[in-house]
Formats: sequence, structure tokens, C-alpha cells
Amino acid sequence: MKCIAVDDEPFALDLIESYIKKSPFLKFHGGFSNPLKALSFLMSNPVDLVFLDINMPELSGLQLLNSLKHKPQVVFTTAYSEYGAQSYEYDAIDYLLKPIKYERFLKAVNKAYDLSGKSRGEGMVVDATPVCKIAIHIKSGSQMYRLQPEDILFVEGAGNYMTFYTKEKKVLSLRTMKETLQQLPSDMFVRVHKSYVVSLMHIDVIERHQLVVKGNKIPIGITYREQFFAKYKMSL
Repeated sequence: MKCIAVDDEPFALDLIESYIKKSPFLKFHGGFSNPLKALSFLMSNPVDLVFLDINMPELSGLQLLNSLKHKPQVVFTTAYSEYGAQSYEYDAIDYLLKPIKYERFLKAVNKAYDLSGKSRGEGMVVDATPVCKIAIHIKSGSQMYRLQPEDILFVEGAGNYMTFYTKEKKVLSLRTMKETLQQLPSDMFVRVHKSYVVSLMHIDVIERHQLVVKGNKIPIGITYREQFFAKYKMSL
């Protein structure tokens, strides 16, 4: 996918450029600190995906997008959370709040990759999983399991053991809740109870005191309720 980045902050622009360049299925076609130059480039050089800052002088990201007759896929980037709802009126792929972590960046580009494949009528590569997703390694007894974060439904703790529930299996590991939280991508998982961590992307039903994840009922602890709802809202 051909990509450009538009951001008036040099550090933010350099960060997005570095993320694009280390993601195998993305091709970097330019970084622009001046939105007017970015607009000029886009009018004669179509790209697949634009990482677009919203709050910029001279021309905001939203104004830039409105100026384009043929709009590419867009991932908005900003330091201001109040733009979130407005960004989705523009059919944005995602909305990244600065400072942006690579794991969160990957979640956005995987959405864009999936949608671009569907729009072209193409299937995903090989096993339908973009190769840049970061796997985690879980030791269980004498075996080491390689798990993709997006395949993990939830994690349940009991004493000194944690059980990782995936779409296909359960993996029991000797480890603490703290170690588990440090290993899981923080933008994809949230702790909802003293004994449970859930994947935000696999939640099917939300009730006041519990969640349903692929048929599994998981309690929401009072201590974690506010944190969960705040994080779930940001993931939408």
C-alpha cells in the first residue's frame, strides 16, 4: 500500500515515517509538514493510505480531505481526543491519539489492509494475517507457544498461573498478572477484573457487571469498571 504522512510536528512526522518503513506491506511515498504541499502532491499522485494530522495551521486535516475529489483511505493522527467523533464522519479507517505506539499503529494499518483487499476483491496474503503483526511467546511447561495478540480472546489468572484463551486452544503458563499485562499490547487488551484481562476486539456483549467474549461470561470488577469503559470507548 502506498502511504504518505502529513503532520506539522517534525517528531510526529518522523515517527510515522519510521513506522511505515518497518511495516512490510506499506510503501512510504513522502512526508509533509506543510498540508498545502501535501494537497498538491495528492492531487497528482494518488496513494492508498494517508496518515493525517487534524490540527494544523493554514489547512486542517479535515479541510485537506474535503479538498480532494478522490479520497484515499485515511488514518487520522492527533493529540486532541475531542476530534474523535468528528473524524468518523469522514469514514476514517482509524483515529490514533498521540503519542502513538507501534502496536496501535499496526492495528490501524491492518484495518486498512483488510479493507483494501476487500475493495479489490482480493484475499489476504497466505494465512490471511499481515506478516508485521507482533507475536508474543508464552512458555507452558517445556513448550513455547507463539501467539498472535489478535487471536487471544482473554486471559484468566488463578494463583501463580495464567491461562491464555485463543480461538483454538488454551495455554497455561506459570506467570503473574503483572508479567502478563507487560507482555500484552496495552492498546488491544484491558484488565476488567483482578483475575481477567480481555481483548477489546473480541468483546461481543457488554453488560453492567459482565462481558461476553465468544460465549464466555467474564465479570467486570468495580475497581476496573471506569478504566474499562474509558478504554473501550477509545478503541472504537
